[in-house]
Amino acid sequence: MEQKTKINAEEGKQELVITREFDLPLELLFKAYVESDLVEQWMGTKVLKLESKKHGSYQFETTDPKGNKYRFNGVIHEFVPNQKITRTFEMENTPFGVQLEINEFERLAADTSKIHIQVIYESVAKRDQVLKLPFAQGINMAHNRIQELLSKSA
Repeated sequence: MEQKTKINAEEGKQELVITREFDLPLELLFKAYVESDLVEQWMGTKVLKLESKKHGSYQFETTDPKGNKYRFNGVIHEFVPNQKITRTFEMENTPFGVQLEINEFERLAADTSKIHIQVIYESVAKRDQVLKLPFAQGINMAHNRIQELLSKSA
C-alpha cells in the first residue's frame, strides 16, 4: 500500500521535505500539533511540556517496547496559528543532533488541508542516519493516526 505521507530527500542535501494531505479542516489539523492531549494520542508519547506559542518550548517522553525511555524537546521560534510552526527538535542521548523543523499548514478546501514540513539537519550525514531508521513508516503511521483520530470529531 502506498504511503500517503511523502518524504523527499535530495541527494547531497541536509534536509528532508515531508508533505501530507488530510481530509480534515485546516484548524483541526493545526490543533493536532498544538494541543497536548491530541499530540499524546497521535504520537503515542507523553507530553511533559507543550507551550504552543512563540518562544515556547516542549518536551515529550516515549517508551519503547523494552521499557527504555527517550525524551525529545525543542524551542518554538515562530508560531502563527493555522499557518506555521518553526521549532527545533532534539532527541536526547542520540547522535542525531539538533534539527530545525518548519511546519507549514495549508487549507486546500473547507474540509481538506495539507502539511508541508521542511527538516534541516546539521549535516548530510546526520540526515542520512535518520533515513536509515524506520522514519518514513513511523511518520506515515503517525499521520494516519491524526487522520483517524480527528475524522471522528470533524
